[in-house]
Amino acid sequence: MKLFNLIKNFKNDEAGAVTVDWVVLTAAIVGLGIAVVASVSTGVKSLGTDISSSLSGAAVKSLGTLGQ
Repeated sequence: MKLFNLIKNFKNDEAGAVTVDWVVLTAAIVGLGIAVVASVSTGVKSLGTDISSSLSGAAVKSLGTLGQ
């Protein structure tokens, strides 16, 4: 009889269910974050290279003498 009560209480106990839900939601958010970083990283790298080459080829123009 004690064994049946123990099994019945175990079946009705939902204390750990919330923890499992949060673990699944957190894993999903981390997975989506990794997917976004992976898909955006090549475009960002290419844009950074374009900006770097554009800035390295730029020249600063002399304004001459101001206020004289």
